[in-house]
Amino acid sequence: MRRYTVRSVRIGLQFREAVVHSGNAVDDLVETAQMARRAGVSSFWLAHAFEFDALSALAVIGREVPDIELGTAVVPTYPRHPLVMAQQALTVQAASGGRLSLGIGPSHKAPIEEVFGYSFAGVAAHVAEYLDVLLPALDSGHVDYDGRTITAHTTSPIRVDGGAACPVLLGAMGPRMLALAGAVAAGTITSKTGPRTIETRIVPAITAAATEAGRPPPRIAACLPCCLTDDADAAYALAVGEYAFSESLPSYRAMLDIEGVAPAAEVALIGDEPTITKKLQVLADAGLTDFCARLFGTEEEQRRSMEFLGSAGPL
Repeated sequence: MRRYTVRSVRIGLQFREAVVHSGNAVDDLVETAQMARRAGVSSFWLAHAFEFDALSALAVIGREVPDIELGTAVVPTYPRHPLVMAQQALTVQAASGGRLSLGIGPSHKAPIEEVFGYSFAGVAAHVAEYLDVLLPALDSGHVDYDGRTITAHTTSPIRVDGGAACPVLLGAMGPRMLALAGAVAAGTITSKTGPRTIETRIVPAITAAATEAGRPPPRIAACLPCCLTDDADAAYALAVGEYAFSESLPSYRAMLDIEGVAPAAEVALIGDEPTITKKLQVLADAGLTDFCARLFGTEEEQRRSMEFLGSAGPL
């Protein structure tokens, strides 16, 4: 069987639901993570929406599935105080032997205001203050902070034996958020960002911020729909319906406009092995360091995609 190899990009998987469906979400996620590890992908990421709690699930997965990076893509900041986020992340670190990459982000105006009742005004300032608390809480456990939107005073250090500080990636696409991701975080994890957007918007902004701050080159990850299939037309039609809602969210709409496409399905990776390989290499050449495949399609197509992606990482 021919091996297809993509240069200079790590390949992982992102899930909002498991590939297998036994009736128990955590069991299914564990089994899906085991499948991903056997396939050989480098990382296993969980989206956090209104289903399972991503960090709780990763703590369980970390005990059951060795030798694969674990990540969140992403946990919303507003509903979770940064001290609580730090406690959860350190607990996952202890459970997994230090394999967590913590992706966080503010989410979107509609769910934050309509579901949780928080104001989404001043979102960049909120995220800056969030990182001002989260990063030292992860590193030293001590925080004494009074911000405009966040207050945090630890009366005793946050400490989880066996849990070390983990890298924090910021769900950043706009200029101010990318500046934060480069200057103080370990990088960014994006969604609905195609190669043109990555090359012209994401990479220059975050790299400049990291360089100015004297930090190492940032990690630049993108979560994009992916379906290895022999029926590209059917998969594209499925993607049009499945990802249409994201087109109405301002941050995603802005990225799609920069890419020059209308439907979000246009940034999906759809096709056979040579086609997917070519699209992955275009992303890598644009400056992407991590591709996180959001698998879709039939269960057979998702399993086939997983096996292929596990064999397509860098040598």
